[in-house]
Amino acid sequence: MSQPIKITLPDGSVREYEKGTTGLQIAASISEGLARNVLAAKVNGQVWDATRPIEEDSSLQLLTWNDGEGKNTFWHSSAHLMAEALEALYPGIKFGIGPPIETGFYYDVDFGDHKLEGDELEKIEQKMIELAKEKNEYIRKQVAKKDAIAYFSEKGDEYKLDLLEGLEDGSITFYEQGNFVDLCRGPHIPNTGFIKAVKLTNIAGAYWRGDEKRKMLTRIYGVTFPKAQELKDYLTLLEEAKKRDHRKIGRELELFTFSEKVGMGLPLWLPKGTLLRERLISFMKKAQDKSGYQQVTTPHIGSKVLYETSGHYEKYGKDSFQPITTPHEGEAFLLKPMNCPHHCEIYKHKPRSYKDLPIRYAEFGTVYRYEQSGELHGLTRVRGFTQDDAHIFCRPDQVKEEFIKVIDLVLYVFKALGFKDYTAQISLRDPENPSKYIGGDEAWNKAESAIIEAAAEKGLETVTELGEAAFYGPKLDFMVKDALGRKWQLGTIQVDYQLPDRFQLEYIGSDNQKHRPVMIHRAPFGSLERFVAVLIEHCAGDFPLWLSPEQINILPISEKYISYAEELKGILDEEGITGNIDNRDEKIGRKIRDAEVKKVPFMLIVGEKEQEERKISVRKRGEGDLGSFSIEDFIKYFQGIISESLSKEE
Repeated sequence: MSQPIKITLPDGSVREYEKGTTGLQIAASISEGLARNVLAAKVNGQVWDATRPIEEDSSLQLLTWNDGEGKNTFWHSSAHLMAEALEALYPGIKFGIGPPIETGFYYDVDFGDHKLEGDELEKIEQKMIELAKEKNEYIRKQVAKKDAIAYFSEKGDEYKLDLLEGLEDGSITFYEQGNFVDLCRGPHIPNTGFIKAVKLTNIAGAYWRGDEKRKMLTRIYGVTFPKAQELKDYLTLLEEAKKRDHRKIGRELELFTFSEKVGMGLPLWLPKGTLLRERLISFMKKAQDKSGYQQVTTPHIGSKVLYETSGHYEKYGKDSFQPITTPHEGEAFLLKPMNCPHHCEIYKHKPRSYKDLPIRYAEFGTVYRYEQSGELHGLTRVRGFTQDDAHIFCRPDQVKEEFIKVIDLVLYVFKALGFKDYTAQISLRDPENPSKYIGGDEAWNKAESAIIEAAAEKGLETVTELGEAAFYGPKLDFMVKDALGRKWQLGTIQVDYQLPDRFQLEYIGSDNQKHRPVMIHRAPFGSLERFVAVLIEHCAGDFPLWLSPEQINILPISEKYISYAEELKGILDEEGITGNIDNRDEKIGRKIRDAEVKKVPFMLIVGEKEQEERKISVRKRGEGDLGSFSIEDFIKYFQGIISESLSKEE
């Protein structure tokens, strides 16, 4: 009998098993109930099939539906199930890629001459359920590259052949379930029977490999669940999400718009939306002023050389707008994809001493990135957006302290805007793919340690994700849950030893020698566009009073009182209380209903009595009539609400 292997479980306990035991067998040895729910196994930090033999001493985590990686495996397997259903219903079709996504999965499909219509989705769903009930196992097979090429050549599937070109012999695996075979790294769930509920949600177009010069494929989105009730709950959530869609509410509240003539993915902020933006900017500037930041302003373009120096052009050049050439030979500019290279040059404009550090530069800088047209989505995915960017240049001994101060700022922002449920994601290098990053191990190790220590010191609930670091350094990303329980990545903080080196930034130390500063990148909002989109959907357009772009509506009972309404508006404008006069020839009840629909916090009703007594009748959205106020008392009352709501967050 061979030497047993030692399996270390998450609680630190160690069990011995025969070599070749699977994660599923280990689960069964612990509990039959656990085995029924295991979707995948995390072996030495890598997610595997639960049915894959373990051949050496290993750490093991058994993944279920309650684990994010368990859900990913479930949805990846569901993409294969959908592909099997599609191949059965539409023989001869070809497949691109079918990954899991944040909620669910998609598969890119070449239907040839057949055009898939939306009413066919239900037929595909039924076929998926039929196949799922067969409980076919997902079987992993190692395949030689020549055999893989031969298989897909015979099928005439140019997409899989294209994918095979980039794979090395010895690393290629097929997965088979039922009558379907796919090129895939895996992992997958044990069998199709785990999939109990299916909903195909959308059909879209997607260029193969994201290249607009290549063929447009049909992308089918779907979501599956291990229980029918979970699908029902999800569909209810979707309906609520539709009501909260920031594009719908943004249109209704007249916050922003888009124009084909201006260009896809380039938002136009309307007056009310601009006011909302300016309030957010003012809020952040006030917080930054207290924390010792200095405001700077940089151009919307920069020399191509600037981004070659920073490394952004090498890493992101293909995702940027094409260079702008000038009549001067060899001269080229780029629309600014990042603010940090500009800030490096500001730091460098004069000599620095260790006594000057930390230096904190902040800018609401607009940047531009060429997102694929199929990936644009309202304000959450745009081609031009404004970051609440700042860069802190500090000594190595100041990194942790500065990092903690930035964490405090991010948490202040979240609290002030009602985001109570969040997780901090520590995003580190992918140890298997060092070519994705610039810089040496020593600097990376220092940066990663500083982030891990700072997060621990603040007592943050954290998760660690390998491979999610920026190309120049690790980062702390804040994953926020909105009112519907959806996760959004908002604030981010990054430690960077690379750009100071690339730009040869220096300071004179206490030893009178030259030293490199460390750079901390931070953006609590992330981008104003995305932040506003998330905020709209989180609060369904019911913004905090201090942030609301239309805080009051003045409602004259008839045209005889419009002049008093205009006088009142002028007084309130002077006090920073913004809103409009509804001078339409409508009954007061209709004006009140319309103001409620527009989510205006306060309705100020003026008629004969109010004009004579120089008062206003106040109605608060959601609460009804508050009674009669003098103008001065209303101003005090209004400002008191704002002062109280913001002071709680100080």
